[in-house]
Amino acid sequence: MKSIFDKVSFECSRNVTKSYSTSFSSAVKILAPSIRQDIYNVYGFVRFADEIVDSFHDYDKETLFTLFENDLELALKNKISLNPVLNAFQHTVNKYNIPFELIASFMKSMKLDLTKTEYKTKDEYNEYIFGSADVVGLMCLKVFVKGDDARYNELKHSAMRLGSAFQKVNFLRDLKADFEDLSRTYFPNTDLNQLDETSKLKIIEEIEADFRAGFEGIVHLPIEAKFGVYTAYIYYKKLLSKLKKTPSAEIKNTRIRVPNYQKYGLFAKCYFSYKLNII
Repeated sequence: MKSIFDKVSFECSRNVTKSYSTSFSSAVKILAPSIRQDIYNVYGFVRFADEIVDSFHDYDKETLFTLFENDLELALKNKISLNPVLNAFQHTVNKYNIPFELIASFMKSMKLDLTKTEYKTKDEYNEYIFGSADVVGLMCLKVFVKGDDARYNELKHSAMRLGSAFQKVNFLRDLKADFEDLSRTYFPNTDLNQLDETSKLKIIEEIEADFRAGFEGIVHLPIEAKFGVYTAYIYYKKLLSKLKKTPSAEIKNTRIRVPNYQKYGLFAKCYFSYKLNII
């Protein structure tokens, strides 16, 4: 029965989320049950695409990505796939009428990671950010508003800015791995061999502006999504604060983290803020 296969597919996407990101998985768990699974489905899809270009070094990444891309196209067309993650994703895409343009932009940015290692201009950088992060925020927004186009358009800009903020924090946090292991430089006009405090603070100021714009949308999110998104926002703000206080030389040589005990404290603060209608 198709319903059994769908159930297995959904469980697979949940397991992908829990296995690859404990932080994101924790945030998804505090979304309303009515939208939780669909966010797992979106995450499973983007994580698999990202893993192909970032992790499978002993395999032909281009061939694997092309196969994944072809399977994705067939999944969206036929509304089924024998790849459980793609089967779960197509279910969510069709349920909420997620525009194909968002998916195509995401795949375009992921494909760039196969060959492109440096972003020299602001336009190149912004285009990559849009495809790798902004559109993922927009896919999630489609789920949060349950396909309501009017509300989606109202919150679209803020969702994009929040997606940008999250991605740029990830870039700064993963500077060492991206630069040394993958030979990638995302920040334009920035020499990572000579990263100084001035360059670091300029990047952080840009991220802080994204966070401010993103927060404007969080306060208007549906009740089902607000607490979960706000918690993710606070976590990433904390991570950015730690990066801001960390000397640029140390950022290049280590991966900055938020300890679990601090995550628990942040969660408690978010919960009380939410319950007291501060957000």
